[in-house]
Order: sequence, then structure tokens, then C-alpha cells
Amino acid sequence: SGEAVLAALPATRSVGSKPFAVEGLPLNGNDWESPRPGQRYRALQAGVQLANRAGALNDIEFSEFVVKAQAFADAVGATPDFPDMRAEVARARELDAFASGHDAQLGITLRARRAAWSPGYVAQHAAQIGFVAGALPGRMVLSASQPGLPPVLVLGFDPQAAMADDPEQSALREVSLSLEVTHVTRAEQPFLRLRQAAQALAEAMDGVVTDDSGAPLSADTMDRIGADLEALYDALDARDLSAGSPQARRLFS
Repeated sequence: SGEAVLAALPATRSVGSKPFAVEGLPLNGNDWESPRPGQRYRALQAGVQLANRAGALNDIEFSEFVVKAQAFADAVGATPDFPDMRAEVARARELDAFASGHDAQLGITLRARRAAWSPGYVAQHAAQIGFVAGALPGRMVLSASQPGLPPVLVLGFDPQAAMADDPEQSALREVSLSLEVTHVTRAEQPFLRLRQAAQALAEAMDGVVTDDSGAPLSADTMDRIGADLEALYDALDARDLSAGSPQARRLFS
């Protein structure tokens, strides 16, 4: 029963730095699902993520996975069938190598040409192009078209300035715009919107668009970045890890 499965789940849903999960195959269904009350299951599967930004699944983590899955199986009266450790650890390393070469977090900086900005001034202009306040001070987000998905873009500035007793007396000379490439679906056109947001803010606030080191970003440079991103999207699609998909967000986390 779903109640028995839920009661037997381990207290922590991780193995080392990797997520651990259990799914059930309903008695009258063919789709694996997270266990839920009121359902009955004819088979269960336990899984551990092979890789994330903390690295590939290693021998110790695989052994911890076996111990945790075996304890769960014992609690529900099931017989586990484990894969070969060497093969899975090798698969994890291969996936990690691919992920390392295809992870992308893109950031640009908007710097004041002359007069510094206040947090309220930045927030006012950002709101005009669709940004809303984020959960943390000094952070605004451009939301995805579907609720519950990661933001398309993040605008950030000094959180100390945002939390000052009188924020309007705080001086900001730069703000950042960032895109978590692998977390945002291609359909959102995130890089185009990044360019448009940067240009709109630069014009409205008398700023200049630069890279992290302060060098201005020309249109040609932005075009080259856009072309590189298209190639990255193609590579992720070919690996069934399309940007913004649940599996891509798990891998690049």
C-alpha cells in the first residue's frame, strides 16, 4: 500500500551529495509515480542521481545507496535487484564529464556612466520591463511564462544597499543580469531577453553594458555569445537534457 511505502521511506532523501528517490508502479497502471496514500503498488524502484554540480556519483555514495535501498526493501518486504557498481560509477563519470563541458551560467554587468543609482531607482526601471521583487534583498527576477519554473533572468545588486535604513541614500554603481542557461527552456528566448533588458536599462539609467571585468560588450560580441548558446542548446537536446527540462535542472544543480 502507499501508506506502507511512505512509512518505510528513509528519513533523509539524499545519498552523499546526490538526491535519492523512490517510485511505485500502481497495481492498475503503467506509469511510475511518487508514492501516495490510497494507492497500491506492484513494484517499486529506488534511484540515486548519477551526477550534479557536486560531481559524479562515487564508490562510497553508491555503497550508501545500496545500504539505504536495502533497508527500505527490508521494511516493505521487497527483494532489490542492484546494478553493477563499476558500470554505474563509470556511467556517472561520463555524464559528469558531459555536464562539465556544457554547463553555462551567463552574466553581464550594467555600470553607471556618471551618477550612481539608488536601489529604488533600479527597481523602478527594472519593474517597467517586467522584473518583480525576488525572495532575497537586492534581487529581482523576470518570471517564466509558466508558474513554478525557474526565473528567466535574475537582476542583482548589493543586498546591503537594499537593506539599508534609508535605501534611497545608498549608492549603486553597478547591477548584474544573469541567466542560468541550463535551467531555462529555449522557447523563452532567454538570451534575446537578456540583451533587450540590458539595453533597455542602460538607456533608461545612463549605464553601459560590460562583462565582469568592466570591458564593454559590443553587439558583435553578443552575437557570438548567442551563436555559442545555440550550439549548446543543440548539444543538450541531442543528449535528452534540453535546457529547462526537469532532468537538466536536476543535473545542473
